[in-house]
Amino acid sequence: MRATVAPAESPVTRLPRPVVIGHRGAPSYRPEHTVASFDLAIDQGADMIEPDVVVSLDGVLVVRHENELSWSTDVAHRPEFADRRTSRVVEGVEVTGWFTEDFTLDELRTLRSVERMPTLRPLNTAYDGRYGVLTLAEVIELARRRSTRGRRIDVLVELKAVVWPSGIGPSMAELVADELRRLGVAHAAGPVVVQSFDAGLLRSLRERLGEHGPRMVQLVEDDAEGDRMVSPPGLREISTYAQGIAPSRDRVLLDAAARPTPGVSALVAEAHAASLSVFAWTLRSENAFLPAHLQVGEEPSGVGNALGDALELLRLGVDGLITDSPDHAVDALARHTVPAPRSTVRA
Repeated sequence: MRATVAPAESPVTRLPRPVVIGHRGAPSYRPEHTVASFDLAIDQGADMIEPDVVVSLDGVLVVRHENELSWSTDVAHRPEFADRRTSRVVEGVEVTGWFTEDFTLDELRTLRSVERMPTLRPLNTAYDGRYGVLTLAEVIELARRRSTRGRRIDVLVELKAVVWPSGIGPSMAELVADELRRLGVAHAAGPVVVQSFDAGLLRSLRERLGEHGPRMVQLVEDDAEGDRMVSPPGLREISTYAQGIAPSRDRVLLDAAARPTPGVSALVAEAHAASLSVFAWTLRSENAFLPAHLQVGEEPSGVGNALGDALELLRLGVDGLITDSPDHAVDALARHTVPAPRSTVRA
């Protein structure tokens, strides 16, 4: 990946191999966004860990999948916070629950993490209540602490929506830019890579941090706007502010007629031609998330052929696997014969 808005003027290097990215840690085995989940992802061989970032009432960046807290914490069972339950429009959809923007960091610290998908991952519920809510700074420090001279753990930060109760407050771009500067990681060679579905947010962050700011990845939805983004003109546009794209595994694996891609992915080839790396999201090992030919048994919570899933994507030339089970992706990478590098990274 690159770290500039002028790709043609930057020196080009190449990724030595695809990377494994622990999606919220290793949530196939531990509740997401916990110290245990991130540590396990690194133990399993992940090159990067991926936290989602939302905002507290006092403007602190904390890690949760969404700003509504009831899916991943015990807030619904905390009587002292019963009056905080409210409804709010988040990215065009009305959501009812408890929102991070209504809690100070100190209040969020009192909440305990729980398994977000207990039906599919019942064993993870044994860890409910053991871990608290982390800040982005703490996740970056965890990655620094776990890094060694021969192995740096990077952090792929996904920026989520911020919805202030009053409708007035600092933007996510402002908060993130200030925090990355404070932590000394607001540069291209640093351990932090920023991604978002919101192109405007990435552009704003690029303007604030400059062409030598952190590397960025444009997440791509499975919708009409995502279709526009992955067209050749769309990819060229993305390359003016980001260094990679992150489409869904289905968008990489299936063609326009929703048929399996026969050995070659036009999307991967076109992204590489635009000097963009490709990270595929999100690999999950349970049958509920796998295509029929990779399912094993009939139980939705049963573990299917996650190894085969990862290998299919690697054979299509992706540069990174965003996965809930890093061990499967690491195993696939070890079995995969890496061809001559095709994706470029600008330093």
